[in-house]
Parts: sequence; structure tokens; C-alpha cells
Amino acid sequence: MTAFILVPGMFTDTHVWRETAARLTAEGDEVHAVALTGTGGPRPATADTIDLETHIADVLAVIDSVGGGRPIVLVGHDYGIHPVLGAADRRAERVGRIVYLDSGLPQDGVPALAALPDQALREELAERAGTDGAHGELPAPGRDAWQRWGSTEGVPDAALDRLTASAAPQPLRTLLQPLRLTGAAASLPVTGVLCNAGGSSIEMVQRGVDFGEPTLQVFTGPRVTFFELPTGHWPMLSLPAELAEVLRRAAAGEGHHLVAPDAAQPPAHLRPFLLDVPDIPRERTGHTDLYLPAAEGPRPAVVFVHGGPVSAEARPTPRDWPALTGYARLAAGQGVVGVTLDHRLHDVADYPLAAEDIAATLELVRADPRVDGQRIALWFLSGGGLLMADWLRRPPSWLRCVAASYPVLAPLPVLGPVDARFRPVDAVQKAGALPVVITRVGRERPEIAATVEEFLTASRVCGAAVEVIDVPNAHHAFETIDLTQESRDAVHRGMRAVLDHLAV
Repeated sequence: MTAFILVPGMFTDTHVWRETAARLTAEGDEVHAVALTGTGGPRPATADTIDLETHIADVLAVIDSVGGGRPIVLVGHDYGIHPVLGAADRRAERVGRIVYLDSGLPQDGVPALAALPDQALREELAERAGTDGAHGELPAPGRDAWQRWGSTEGVPDAALDRLTASAAPQPLRTLLQPLRLTGAAASLPVTGVLCNAGGSSIEMVQRGVDFGEPTLQVFTGPRVTFFELPTGHWPMLSLPAELAEVLRRAAAGEGHHLVAPDAAQPPAHLRPFLLDVPDIPRERTGHTDLYLPAAEGPRPAVVFVHGGPVSAEARPTPRDWPALTGYARLAAGQGVVGVTLDHRLHDVADYPLAAEDIAATLELVRADPRVDGQRIALWFLSGGGLLMADWLRRPPSWLRCVAASYPVLAPLPVLGPVDARFRPVDAVQKAGALPVVITRVGRERPEIAATVEEFLTASRVCGAAVEVIDVPNAHHAFETIDLTQESRDAVHRGMRAVLDHLAV
């Protein structure tokens, strides 16, 4: 049998594990729920004496109390993964597996602050640390504020009441002290348990691996498994029996394995565009590229806006990805100026910066004498869809059409809070007669598909001029992965719709 050491997240004490622990012990497993100092364990006179090292010591004490004959599975929920990894690094020989329970992916030298879902709060706490040395505590959430820290879907009212009643303030130093890892535990078996209601999924992680995200490549090894639970951020309260079963299976090495990218093949986003397009050269100015048609006189322009967030270190940058260059050359081949740009959407907090970059590109493009500045279309892709909101809310007269392919049209909880300005589902009621063309894929990730449906419902209520192009058998970012006639037809139909609104 296994010894499970369960480490809670922010604000929470050992009571959250009560039902899951009972189910594990009923099967003969040894269970230890760790009482972290200051939240679930002893509370010193001042929180300023409690830091991440304090919580690592709490976990180490429990590890050292477990008899040597049983394999230890360390389970870290939310913030709890930070002291779990710190302890595993120092007792790697005692640990049989680490379970990331709906948590982030802490890195050496990075504080837990970086994993907080609220960007505004991250900035506020970082500023406080710089001025008063991180004294004090972060107040525990009230009953209606837990959603700020993760989805409460599935949590019964009584359990939410208990969670709130037992919650304790989080000492700030636990969030601001960097995690220090030597790498001693880097080869230990790992299981990730993802909670779908927050937007995370195995498919999403696999796409990140395929995309080449460097922090995810380590999770493609044979000793790494994944599970999903159809619930919110607190599965020990919403699905305690199911969580216990998943933990037992994880301890046995079961679970889904990610597929490592084929080194002989480019990642999905760098594969060829699904259409043969003219080899039209680009003109590059700053962060903007123009693909000019072989046509006389000022021509309309279509500006293609990539999705994200995309790492600032990604190479090639998005405007050189085959889907973007393919769309731009397709547009130029049909008589309009195709425009691509790199914008600064590297984090969910960067939507305002990306919006500034789009505005700068539009100013540059409209001032070009080869462009008809009164006939412009914007075409957004994927996570760039949130950037539609500004243009729906106050469409200028020269904007003849807005298009979006497999777009995100409301913020996704899994990515963290986004500035309320960037909500197309709200902005569409101000769009008036502005034509909107949406390309919807049938094999979309559920959390993204839900935002599209919400947008379409809102557009019907307000009477917005929305046209939907359905691609039933296509996936997100289908232009380089679904090389079918259905997909090719959809791209042509989308382009034709946009060009019609530009009267080309």
C-alpha cells in the first residue's frame, strides 16, 4: 500500500482532504494531510516569520515520519505544489511519485507569486514587496470570492461554507520567496491531474507540447502520466471519491501519456499552409509585413492578427508562421493588401500592449499610398479573438469587416484574468451594422467552443450582422493540420466573405 502525503493550496487547511483521505484509508493506504504553518498548522504571533521554506519544512517533517517500507506519493494542490517540490528535492530517495493537482509548473528561482491567476494582484503584491519587504498576509477569500482563485464548479454549498469558515490568511512571504531546486527530484515519476471546468485539459497540454513549449517537453517522458476530472479547482470537495481513485491509479503508474513531437517533423504550427498560394514577397517595416497585390491604384487591406499568448522567445515569430503568411499571400493574390504583424501578447496581462501594436499597424497601413485607407478588414485568429472587442465596441467608418477563425471570444479561466475591456461577447452589442465573419471548427476545444456559442447568442439578441462558416471536421488551427477539401473550402469561403465586404 501507498503513503499519500496531501498538501493543500492557499488559505486552506487539512479539512479539505477529509473525504478523499477517508476513501484512501478505507482501501488500506496511509494518508497524511499536511497542516501548513499559519494556514492549517500552528500560527506564530506574526506572519512575517513564515515563508516558503517554513512550508517545505512542514512537508519534510511528514515525509520523515513515514515508515521506510511504503512508497510515498506527494500530492500538491494549487500553491501546495511549491512546498511539495521543495521537499521532494531534498528527499528524492523517499518519494515514489509527485502529483500536480490542478497546479502550476513551478520552476527553480521563481516564487509562487508568478502562478497567481490574478495579474493585478500579482503586480500589487510585487509592489508591496518592494516597498515594505513583504510584511503581512493576503486575506482569505469570502464565500463569494473563491472564484477569483479557481472554478468552484461542483463544490456543494455546505462544502463551500466549510472551506470559507476554515480559511486562513496566506503569509505573503510564502508567495514571494523563490523556490530553490537542485534538480535532485527531476527524474521522479510525475502525474498531472487536470480539472476541466477551469479550462485545462490533456488535449490542451498536448497542443502545448506539439507547439514546442519548452516547459512542457519534460512531461512527455515515460514516467509521466495525466488524468482529467470533470470539475472545478477543488476536486477534493466536489469529487472526493473520484479524486481518491485517480490518486490510487496514479500511484500505480496509470494514466494518459503525452506524445513527444516527432523530431523529424516540424511542429503543427510550422507545417505548410493547406492551399497553394502565390509566392508574393513581403515588405517589412518594424513589426508589420505587407504583401502587395499586382494591381493598380490604392487597394483594400486585410490585417491578420495572430493568437496567443505566444512566448517572446518563440522563433520564428508568428508573422512568419505558414498560416499567417498563407492567408496574407492568398489575400494579395486576390487583389488586396495582405498584412501580418507581431504583437506583444506574451501573457494574458499583455492584451493592452497587443491592442496598441494593432493600432500602430493600422495607422501605418492606412497611411501607405498603396492602400485604400477607407477599406480595411481585420481578421483575428485563436486567442487574438479577444482583441476584436475594441473594434466591435467602436467600429470606425473605414473598418468594413471583422473576421475571426476558431476564436476565443471570452476570457478562458485557465489562462487567468483578462482586462474586462477584452470581451467580444459584451462588445458585440455595440457593433451595429459592422459585418462579422466567424469560422467555427467542429472539433474545437470545449472551453473555446463555449465562448463562440456565448458570442453567437449575444449577437442574435442584439441583431449583429454575424455570418458563420462551419468546418465540422476541422480542429483549432486547422490550416496546417487538417489538409482536407472541407478545410480548403472553408478558407476560400472566409476569404470570399471578407472580400465581398471590401467590395473587391
